[in-house]
Amino acid sequence: MPDKEGATESLGVIRIASDIVAAYVVNNKVSADQLPNLLHDVFGAVSALAEGDHTFAGSREPAVPISKSVTPEHVICLEDGKKLKMLKRYLRTHYSLTPEEYRRKWSLPADYPMVAPNYAKRRSQFAKDIGLGTAATSKRKTVKKRKTAKKRATSGRRKAA
Repeated sequence: MPDKEGATESLGVIRIASDIVAAYVVNNKVSADQLPNLLHDVFGAVSALAEGDHTFAGSREPAVPISKSVTPEHVICLEDGKKLKMLKRYLRTHYSLTPEEYRRKWSLPADYPMVAPNYAKRRSQFAKDIGLGTAATSKRKTVKKRKTAKKRATSGRRKAA
């Protein structure tokens, strides 16, 4: 019985590979002598996927060496080598990766930056200059002072009219 299951699975792989090649040939110019090699390559890839061999997907080399991927002005994407100031949104829109998945895929440390260092410093300084983070705390303190002052004024007994 295992032979029948293996043969059925093999036929399924052949069918999938032939469908992929047929779709490719319809949309691209392929000579007759290239067709057997194309079919063989696609069949090999589909077979590897069917057997659960996913090593080819993760064995890709980064576009730039990891040690050179962070410069003061840019963070370079390891997927395609593009220089960016902020990597998080680019990864999400182009590769559907979160920063955690990206770090895991390329074996990067948890503190690997997603923003260029100088850009982060400029944004931090800008936030400090406009008072982000300080105005809210000073407002909270003044509101608390007002509330405690009101409580003190109203605490105690009221006089009868």
